[in-house]
Amino acid sequence: MNDHNPLESMFQKHEFTDYRWVDPTDIVVSQWVRMKCLWGCNEYGRNVNCPPNVPSIEECARFFQEYDKAAIFHFEKTVEKPEDRFPWTKQINTRLLQLEREVFISGFPKAFLLFLDSCNLCRHCAPSKAQCKYPKKSRPTPEALGVDVFATVKKIGYPINVLSDYTQMMNRYAFLMIA
Repeated sequence: MNDHNPLESMFQKHEFTDYRWVDPTDIVVSQWVRMKCLWGCNEYGRNVNCPPNVPSIEECARFFQEYDKAAIFHFEKTVEKPEDRFPWTKQINTRLLQLEREVFISGFPKAFLLFLDSCNLCRHCAPSKAQCKYPKKSRPTPEALGVDVFATVKKIGYPINVLSDYTQMMNRYAFLMIA
């Protein structure tokens, strides 16, 4: 994972300063994450970038093995109500997409972003990928691909906790896969 300087310059240009490099083999992919999607998330089956509209856990684990490096971006925020986070995450996801595009154009054709929150580029998600308004911009979250974000970010020293209410600081993470 040498030669990060050009990439780090891009990160700085886009004002992403809180990130850490990780070897993709250190990204923890677990079946329990998919179970939490299935039995605990309102997005299940309603978002084209969420299960069951994503690859199997085994395919997701293989996906991460095809990369040389990953940058994990950390974001903090408090909100009064859960839905108050959506304008904030939409703005960040949009900026991250611009960064992904720049990384891609600079010679990393496999650059692929995992959003820090569900794809909320549209007010209402299309019922199928074929009907998605932004198929080139929509992205899954790490969790949609089975990433145990808790275990992965704890390995690299980032904070993450289950929140008991939304007045507590959220720690959100986006992943940029690079090869």
